Amino acid sequence: MIDKKTIEHIAKLARLHITEVEAAEYSAQLEKVLHNFEQITNINTDGIEPLITPTEIEIYWREDEVQQDFTAEEMIANAPSRAGNLFKVPPVV
Repeated sequence: MIDKKTIEHIAKLARLHITEVEAAEYSAQLEKVLHNFEQITNINTDGIEPLITPTEIEIYWREDEVQQDFTAEEMIANAPSRAGNLFKVPPVV
């Protein structure tokens, strides 16, 4: 079991103020968590390839197609202020 001193040290690092009751409760909870990690480390994973995601992903590649949907004049038609084919904005210092 994780001792009270360790729990108090962890609480201090996390800047938490805990009571004696909370320290005992956290000690039991942390012990269970560490036990679960011990079980996971005991699993034999020899010959198992690591996964990037838990499910297989199909990659959908498509060709890039250039499309000219709007002309420059159409894109700046609603601009409040413009300079030629450019949006005119206030200067930024």
